Amino acid sequence: MKNITILISGSGTNLQRIIDCIDNGEIRNAKMNLVIADRECFGLERAEKHNIQTQLIKRGRDFSENLEKAIPENTDLIVLAGFLSILKPEFCQKWEGKIINIHPALLPKFGGKGMWGHHVHNAVIEAGEKESGATVHFVTSGIDEGEIIMQGKFNVDENDTAETLAQKVHQIEYDIFPKAIDLVLNK
Repeated sequence: MKNITILISGSGTNLQRIIDCIDNGEIRNAKMNLVIADRECFGLERAEKHNIQTQLIKRGRDFSENLEKAIPENTDLIVLAGFLSILKPEFCQKWEGKIINIHPALLPKFGGKGMWGHHVHNAVIEAGEKESGATVHFVTSGIDEGEIIMQGKFNVDENDTAETLAQKVHQIEYDIFPKAIDLVLNK
């Protein structure tokens, strides 16, 4: 069995999808050894309901050091599932090739500092993009600059809003995130 540590900041909808996909075998040969949140959030409750160990590490000056200490040594993959904190370059380098993220746009467009959630969707609409989607990528010290593992896309309709794009992106995320995790773990 391979061990996955999940980092979250919010309600944990992608976390729940990953839990379900481990349970139903879509993500093979895997179990979650820990869910870490950088703030109080519903995602911690989701993990606890499934008897997954959780830890809250509040953001602050010692955040990266505390996070580093919390990651179990037997972790095979760290998955950022709606995790909003920026990781220090040293952390990213230590876990290079073993840490992935999902981004709510088609990278390399609409990535980088400040590009998360509705900010991304608003930027897509303002740019007049004809398509959007989600990207699973390896995490590096450059924000949203790591190698792309998998993307899924859809057409942007002229009357789409940030809210409708968010709904469409979530559907893509639920499809590609488990596939990408399985691919990285079982390559």
